[in-house]
Amino acid sequence: MTPLVSVIIPAYNAQAFLSEAIESLQEQDYNPLEIIVVDDGSTDRTAEIIARMGDSIRYSYQYNSGPAAARNKGLTMAHGEIIAFLDSDDLWPGDKLHTQVRWLVNNPKIDVVMGRVQYVGLFTPRELKIPFEGSDKTLVNTYLGCCVFRREVFDKVGIFDETLRYSEDHDWFLRAREQGISITIIDKVALYYRLHEQNMTRIKDTNGFQLAKILKKSLDRRRSQNNGQVQLLPKLSDCDKVKT
Repeated sequence: MTPLVSVIIPAYNAQAFLSEAIESLQEQDYNPLEIIVVDDGSTDRTAEIIARMGDSIRYSYQYNSGPAAARNKGLTMAHGEIIAFLDSDDLWPGDKLHTQVRWLVNNPKIDVVMGRVQYVGLFTPRELKIPFEGSDKTLVNTYLGCCVFRREVFDKVGIFDETLRYSEDHDWFLRAREQGISITIIDKVALYYRLHEQNMTRIKDTNGFQLAKILKKSLDRRRSQNNGQVQLLPKLSDCDKVKT
């Protein structure tokens, strides 16, 4: 039996790209699919756009609390055995769920299936310096949107840290790797990461501060678990990689 996949979209003032993101979900070669949009206190036409898209989308509004809180709210609403995330300004290729969910179902010891990320949109000199792994501007990185997750993995690792306004995805993946969560990387694009002028990750100073903060927290956890010595984490490059 094909498992239900719950896709959680945190949305804050997302009117520019939200409808395209949802359409990329609706065009997936996969069923059954639950789409959950958590509106993180938007003041634009986000709610109106969702209302126009019909009752098939589950919608919840919360006061602005950040993407970690919105993702956690979505997790409380989700019914699926498998969880996926998509930011409101990003897109999925049409066969993403079919490919990744099939791999997760056929390999019960795997907790997370990750794919490649392709950058699209408005490149600035900063993005042009990214060490892409191919001429198609792709790489492997800890973006939530390029993965699918077994629901129970959040019982093992925990939910997202709501004290973080940025880098909550990196924090979660650090905790997952500390706990030995099994990750497989499929050598296929699973997320189109859209570059535009309002990307949160372009707020360099704040984002960099948060990243330093979560790295320090990870070091402290590992020291406390290993008599003051820092145990090295497995690298993404050490994960199993498969071609499809």
